[in-house]
Amino acid sequence: MGKPVLRTELCDMLGIEYPILSAGMGPSLIGERTGAPVELVVAVSEAGGLGVLGASGYTVEQMRDAIREIRAQTDKPFGVDLLLPRQMVMMDDAVVDGPKQLPLVEIVKTLPKAHYDFYLKVKEEMNLPDIDTLVPLDSTTVRPHESVNVCIEEKVPLFCAGLGNPGFMVEEAHANGMKVLGITGNSKNAKRMADSKVDLIVAQGHEGGGHTGRVGTLALLPQAIDAAAPVPVLGAGGIGDGRGVAAALAMGCVGVWVGTRFLATEEGGALDIHKKKIIEATDEDTRRSYLYTGKTSRANYNRFHDLWEDSGLEPLPFPTQVMFASAMVESFNKAGKTDYIGAFAGQVSGLIKEIKPAKEVLEEMVEETVDILKNKIPKYVA
Repeated sequence: MGKPVLRTELCDMLGIEYPILSAGMGPSLIGERTGAPVELVVAVSEAGGLGVLGASGYTVEQMRDAIREIRAQTDKPFGVDLLLPRQMVMMDDAVVDGPKQLPLVEIVKTLPKAHYDFYLKVKEEMNLPDIDTLVPLDSTTVRPHESVNVCIEEKVPLFCAGLGNPGFMVEEAHANGMKVLGITGNSKNAKRMADSKVDLIVAQGHEGGGHTGRVGTLALLPQAIDAAAPVPVLGAGGIGDGRGVAAALAMGCVGVWVGTRFLATEEGGALDIHKKKIIEATDEDTRRSYLYTGKTSRANYNRFHDLWEDSGLEPLPFPTQVMFASAMVESFNKAGKTDYIGAFAGQVSGLIKEIKPAKEVLEEMVEETVDILKNKIPKYVA
C-alpha cells in the first residue's frame, strides 16, 4: 500500500507533502530549552509536514546557528517563529554595551517591591535555594529588528510571528522569496493581519497552549476565515490527532498548526517532567492565566497557579512578568517541588497518552485524517 495522499493549496504554497505544521514553540521560561528545537523541526519536515523553529528563547546568533543546522540536516522547507510584541517592535533594538548576560537574581531585585517581597517571602517559607540562571540581553525577543533581519538574510522559507503583527517586514521578506505567517486569536486581528499582506494566518482557539485568546476554536475558525479572506487560514488549538485535522479542513482551513502534540514527542524540547505532566493530564488539567508572561497563556495546572491567585498581585507587563515567573519556577525546580511546575500546554493534553517520535505522530495524524475523509464520513453522512 502506497503512502496516503493529503494535499491542500498549503502544500503547493510551501512545497510540502502534508498540510501539517508543528508550532514554533519557544521555552516556557528563561533558562529552559526551546519547545521546538532543531531536532523537532527536522523530524517534522522530513516526515512531509513543515517544522517551525521556536526561536524566542535564543540569542540572535544562536538562532542563526540553528537555522544553518536545520539546513545541514534537511533540504525540506521549514519555518522560524519569533515573538514580536508591539512595544518592542516600536522601539529600536537595545544597544548592549558590556556584559551580554545578567544574573536573573539581580534582575528580580529590580521588580516592583510587592513582587520582589512576594518572591522573598515564598523563598523563605518554602526554604527554596538560590537561583543562578543568566538572562541574555541579546535575545531575539528584545532584539526583534536584528532577528528579523537575520531571518531575511538566511532566506528562511517561512517566517512566523508567534506574537504580534509581522506586517512591517512582509515586503522585504517577499522580496527575498519568503512567506510570512501571523497568529491570531480573534477575527478582528485576522482582518488586520490580512490587510498587512501576510501569506498565511493561524487562527488559534482558546484551547491552545502558550499565548492564547478568549474564543474557542470551533467558533473562531469560520469567523477568522471570513475576516481574513482571501488569505488562507490554518486551524490551531485543540488539534492533536486526525480528527482535529479533518475538522479544521472541513471548516475551510488549508491546514493545521499543532503545538502540544509535537511538544510531547521524543524530539520535542520540553523538559522530561513537563512531558510527563502532559501525558498524565486530563482535558481539565490546564489553566489560562497571566502568571507566566503577563499576557494570557495556557499551561499545565500546578500549585504555582494557586500561589499566584492568592497573592493578590497584578501581572507585570511582558516581558517583566517572565522574569518574575522564571525566578520562582527555577527555585521550585531546584528544590524538587515538581507540584509547583508546569509547562505551556493545551487542553488537548488529555488526548496524549505516550511520547512518540514526531515522524510517527505526523504519519498517524495523516492516516487518520485520510480515513475519516475518505471512508468514515461517506459511511455515516448521506
